[in-house]
Amino acid sequence: MKPTTAPKTYRVKSFGCQMNVYDGERMADMLDKRGIVPAPEGEEADLVVLNTCHIREKAAEKVYSDIGRLTKAGRKVGKEPLIAVAGCVAQAEGEEIMARSPAVSMVVGPQAYHRLPDMLDKAIQGERATDTDMPAIAKFAALPERTKRFPTAFLTVQEGCDKFCTYCVVPYTRGAEISRPFADLVKEAHRLAERGAREITLLGQNVNAWSGVDAKGDSCGLDGLIRELAKIPELQRIRYTTSHPNDFEKGLVRCHAEVEKLMPYLHLPVQSGSDRVLKAMNRSHTADSYLRLLEDMRAARPDIALSGDFIVGFPGETDAEFEETLALVDEVKYAQAFSFKYSPRPGTPAATMDGQVAKEVMDERLQRLQAALNRDQLAFNEGSVGKTCQVLVERKGKLPGQWLGKTPWLQSAWFEGDVAIGDLVEVELVDSGPNSLEARLAQ
Repeated sequence: MKPTTAPKTYRVKSFGCQMNVYDGERMADMLDKRGIVPAPEGEEADLVVLNTCHIREKAAEKVYSDIGRLTKAGRKVGKEPLIAVAGCVAQAEGEEIMARSPAVSMVVGPQAYHRLPDMLDKAIQGERATDTDMPAIAKFAALPERTKRFPTAFLTVQEGCDKFCTYCVVPYTRGAEISRPFADLVKEAHRLAERGAREITLLGQNVNAWSGVDAKGDSCGLDGLIRELAKIPELQRIRYTTSHPNDFEKGLVRCHAEVEKLMPYLHLPVQSGSDRVLKAMNRSHTADSYLRLLEDMRAARPDIALSGDFIVGFPGETDAEFEETLALVDEVKYAQAFSFKYSPRPGTPAATMDGQVAKEVMDERLQRLQAALNRDQLAFNEGSVGKTCQVLVERKGKLPGQWLGKTPWLQSAWFEGDVAIGDLVEVELVDSGPNSLEARLAQ
């Protein structure tokens, strides 16, 4: 690799979960601080960061495809970009990426991206660099203060996972569970609110596993953190994701009944309705314990919207066990949900299990599951028509005078009126579709 001039523009392309979105925003903050600016829409950037996700099948091959496309596009304009591969694919396959793709200058894992500026300096001098160390707390201490203004913001409070579900690579790419200090989080939340954030979503691989020591020196869980953040005057809404059923404490259930700023929405993955499959997944909960937890949540907050994750075709899943998943869906009636076909991830126990399910069987099961989930999401939206609620205005719509925002139940709603981004406005929900609602400003 030859020395090159310092990049003037950048583009960060993030894939996968909300934590990757947060990481992408923080990498952009570091590049902004260096005086590098986002590339104008439609123009090739001098520096491209591919912030990757390793959860889905063929994730690495998609990275190589993007690298090839970027290289080809750069040659057309006479200058190939500096390319950095970040995120979970970088963590899992960093050395192979460097070996296969000479166009890549930097490979940095999700716990080391605070070192990206130093790696960039080396890349400008013609050196290639890989950093997949995992000092999670050191990362947060080194990140610059956020200066951009948004009505909503992500705040990572917990990283890593100790659950070792047999299908999942997260413990290997994100490391062990670790919680950021209470005081650091409160300070960052105050700063976000001062810069215009009206809603903060607390993030973690197992966000409700967060624990810390509060300002009084007492141990507390996620509920204690939420109660403290609710005291911030400018902050109007609090959300959190993604939770694990085994880490759900009674205090967090009570939070939904007692903290007005905590939104009536819960994303709680179950993955399967079959106890045998759940045990094979090492999920450590049963369908019944999951359903009882949801009963507690609905008792605490009767209007709560429920969301979940599902995997179909896990090794050994029978037709009867898949029917148990459909039965659970019928009982819960999710407002939203995410569903996927099982895909073997290298290095995970499930990848070598007997009973790998045929692709056509998985396809058929996924279609049936998604039909049921889509049915329930539409029914939830239709049941919202006639309600009056607050919507946080997040951006302009496609049409003149149109605005888009989120209801308390995380539904997208559009309406017209004299408002501004960041406003919390009272609306009446007047019509529904499968993915959004029409609203009008309340009189």
